[in-house]
Amino acid sequence: MVTELKQKKIQELTENTQPKLFTLSEFRRELGIPLILAKKLIIWGEVESVRALDGTLRIAAPEIAVAKMLVGTPLKKARLFLKALGPGLITGASDDDPSGIGTYSAVGATFGLSILWMAVWLLPVMTAIQEACARIGVVTNKGLAGVIKTHYSKKVLLGAVSLLIVANVVNIGADLGAMAAAIGMFSNINYYLIILFLTIFITLLEIFVQYHLYVKFLKFLSVSVLAYVVTGFLIHPNWLEIFKHSFIPTITFSDKYLFAMVAVFGTTITPYLFFWQASEEVEESKLLKQKCQTKKGLCNRMAHMRTDVYTGMFLANIVFFFIVLTTSQVLFANGITDINTAADAAKALAPLAGKNAAVLFALGIVGTGLLAIPVLAGSGAYALSEVLKWREGLELKFLQAKGFYLIIALSIIFGGLFNFFKINPITALYYSAFLNGIIAVPLLYLIMKIGDDASIMGT
Repeated sequence: MVTELKQKKIQELTENTQPKLFTLSEFRRELGIPLILAKKLIIWGEVESVRALDGTLRIAAPEIAVAKMLVGTPLKKARLFLKALGPGLITGASDDDPSGIGTYSAVGATFGLSILWMAVWLLPVMTAIQEACARIGVVTNKGLAGVIKTHYSKKVLLGAVSLLIVANVVNIGADLGAMAAAIGMFSNINYYLIILFLTIFITLLEIFVQYHLYVKFLKFLSVSVLAYVVTGFLIHPNWLEIFKHSFIPTITFSDKYLFAMVAVFGTTITPYLFFWQASEEVEESKLLKQKCQTKKGLCNRMAHMRTDVYTGMFLANIVFFFIVLTTSQVLFANGITDINTAADAAKALAPLAGKNAAVLFALGIVGTGLLAIPVLAGSGAYALSEVLKWREGLELKFLQAKGFYLIIALSIIFGGLFNFFKINPITALYYSAFLNGIIAVPLLYLIMKIGDDASIMGT
């Protein structure tokens, strides 16, 4: 809220203001901010609005002065915009999880720039898919599993949910293994003890702390992956060569390269994000108290959703692009084509961080892991809870949704046990990404069918 000093300033600014009512679009144009942020300023209670007879929101002229003081500088606008973003940003951040970092590092080191084109070509594909999932959640007010349950057979439902949970447990296991390996670079603690600690810690964190509270802090940890972007500029690559490999596919028809393509596809367009996006859009609608019953309300909600999804997917692919670029220039170009340990992968950040490259890499792995594992476990819990008609939601407390949280706990525990099969953590990341790529195909077909079905989505 504005201070008393600001209130006096507002009075001075608004003494001669005409008592005009602005529409939401006019309001955001006056401030020079996106529509999603304009709406969130009202939801946060920073700006007061009234509802007109046609159901649209109107903002009085004096509130413009309040909002202008609140948004202030371009930097403040950017900070508020990021704060205003919802499920799409979390989805994008979760997409660059340890599995993603490990896979992108491995293909960059093994194939150099020849795999870089996938970062550019997959962006419109993943954006369209996540937008389709988000639209399903917004329009139906149900998660993906709930929609499948209502409109398809039990076989289709159980098949989709089973594929999701298998992929999620393997992915959780791979992420936990990578986090333990990253921590192990600085500690003599037994690898399996670290796995045990992380499994218990993340399970308790997700059950007893509301996700939206701790995700604010995890966002800062995961920002460390932007170190790849900074490193990409520091190493002064041949940008003409980068541009060429970004837009012209260079495909080698070998088992190794085709496997890498499927793994990159699987870690970028990941099954758990389909279910998570739809379910979190339903949660977002509850928080906004917006059921989109009118055409105008639905259009506004869709506009917010698109801004959110497009921003999240763009940021996710920027990180993907620069991890491949950096590892290809720092590792592949210097003959390091196999990444077997976390320390090997960390070497890509040496031009930026020098001896501290391992610290920066570990922060990125642990931060994104803590961000992604709750999403992985949560997406499976949302899906299975909808099938079993259990109460679900990360905003609910344990006693309000015991079944939902039990699924989350079991997913993380089984993922932790996966690491006791003595699989190399970096190899596990790569193979879990390949598994995701295989499982994603039938789920994508189902999402496209739902998205094109007028009886489900309306006209």
